[in-house]
Amino acid sequence: MTPEAAAAARPRVEGDREQEILDAALEVLAEHGYDRLTMDAVAQRAKASKATLYRRWNSKAKLVVESLARMKTTPEELPDTGDLRTDLMTAFCGMGGLTDHDTTSTFGAVITAVTTDPEFAAEFRTQVVGPKSQVSRTLFERARDRGELRADIDLDIIVPALSGIVLHRVFVLGERPDAALIERAIDQIILPAVRPQV
Repeated sequence: MTPEAAAAARPRVEGDREQEILDAALEVLAEHGYDRLTMDAVAQRAKASKATLYRRWNSKAKLVVESLARMKTTPEELPDTGDLRTDLMTAFCGMGGLTDHDTTSTFGAVITAVTTDPEFAAEFRTQVVGPKSQVSRTLFERARDRGELRADIDLDIIVPALSGIVLHRVFVLGERPDAALIERAIDQIILPAVRPQV
């Protein structure tokens, strides 16, 4: 039997064991960043063999992206209060939002990889950024359908604006985001930009 066939015949990593490995990857990522994370370090932290990891994830990029994608980073249900401001505050504050330290610190741990590792960047944009962006887009689309937005608003520009403002303040200015910052950004920048002119 060839080594490839033998590896394929072994059981796939699933369930609790899979989650333990993903959690170990997040821990190593938080401690060392993406660039210094190795499959060896994750295997050691998870008390698994490197072969076990490679049976399930054929690259560091795929392992890290799946770990990030599985983090609890979006609410179980999208807020739908009938008011864009309230929906944005609910979605962007708290667990998985921009005020969640785990969310912003893991983003910081991978930010350089987004610009230096094309495989990681593609996977990260598809599996992590894409779903988060869709949450925001849905909130703005609902607001548009209720008549809260100007007819000419460009959702491709406005949807990532709140995250961009806050992440700039985190990574460039060194601030720690809180609900008051999110509220100021919504009230002073986002809502004036999107509301119909009176």
